[in-house]
Amino acid sequence: MKRIISIFLVALTTLCAQASTTLPLQGTVIRPTDTNIQYVGRICFDNPERPRFTFPGTQINVCFTGTSIKLWGKPHSGYYMAKVDDAQPFKVSLMGERDSVVTIAAALPQGAHTLRLMYVIEGYELKPDFRGFILDKGATLLPPPALPQRTIEFIGNSITCGYGNEAIVASDPFEYETENHYLTYAQLTCRALDAVAHVVARSGIGVYRSYGGPKAGTPENVMTTEYEYTNLYDRSERWDFSRYQPQLVCINLGTNDLSTNNYDVRLLKAAYQRFLKQVRGHHPKAKIVYLCGSMLNGKELEIARRTLNEVVGEAQKQGDKEVYRFDFTPQTGDIQYGASWHPSKWQHQKMAAELTAYLRSLMQWF
Repeated sequence: MKRIISIFLVALTTLCAQASTTLPLQGTVIRPTDTNIQYVGRICFDNPERPRFTFPGTQINVCFTGTSIKLWGKPHSGYYMAKVDDAQPFKVSLMGERDSVVTIAAALPQGAHTLRLMYVIEGYELKPDFRGFILDKGATLLPPPALPQRTIEFIGNSITCGYGNEAIVASDPFEYETENHYLTYAQLTCRALDAVAHVVARSGIGVYRSYGGPKAGTPENVMTTEYEYTNLYDRSERWDFSRYQPQLVCINLGTNDLSTNNYDVRLLKAAYQRFLKQVRGHHPKAKIVYLCGSMLNGKELEIARRTLNEVVGEAQKQGDKEVYRFDFTPQTGDIQYGASWHPSKWQHQKMAAELTAYLRSLMQWF
């Protein structure tokens, strides 16, 4: 009987999360300033009542009492993955043009519950903000769940974002509906290692030249520029790196630099070197791993691997002994492609298994 009740609650929770509606704010309104809300990721608090964020992987976690919880956020601002207690995670939509309140869970048993909420798309066009939670009348927040002690930062492009990983046809275009960062190699690796991550990633971005850019590069639109700010395409606030000092930084860049036959390998190498110094300057104690793959192949894959090997080897000779290299197995389509020939969710699982094994050994995270 207990199992049947649990299945019913998960089904009800999922059904509620798919039906967004703007409701009167009845119940206990929890403001974003509540100290029992746990935030993870690059979030701008210039307006404390409406924290803003654009990077996938941003988390808002709480423990609460009562039987239900609703999310209050900006209408038409994207998708989240929600995990209530130990139930299976499910997708939450805030894509309605006017809807700002969505029920995440209802009909829960009385008592204490945990909600882990993750923004799972790139939000620089939709510009999401968080406006609070709504609980049952008289319900309260409790101290938030403890975060893992192991900390990672993932820096990347569309692969790290999860571009098209829920699509099933390679020719599909980009759609927010099929991008799910929760299912990427980055988050799968985090969960396997019991780690928490900040994510700085955007589709199309390069280290010296973003997708389709001129051979000379796109200096105003690359990761070396965007990395310094809290939100993408919003340079109103420089990120305070003291807010998060990861033990490990994984950099997965270069695919867009080499994606069209209009690149300069010398400029790419110089940009890799500058970015390594930039990241090291902000994270002096972290291990830094330059990743390669899994979308490149042939000549471009050889260039990327050779260039990264040179950059890391030279950095180590110059005294930075905590810089490393790791190559994903290139995808072949044998476990399908996502949209626009990006990694499928199954390819992400394969990537996560490879990276998890490597990082477990590197970090001694057993």
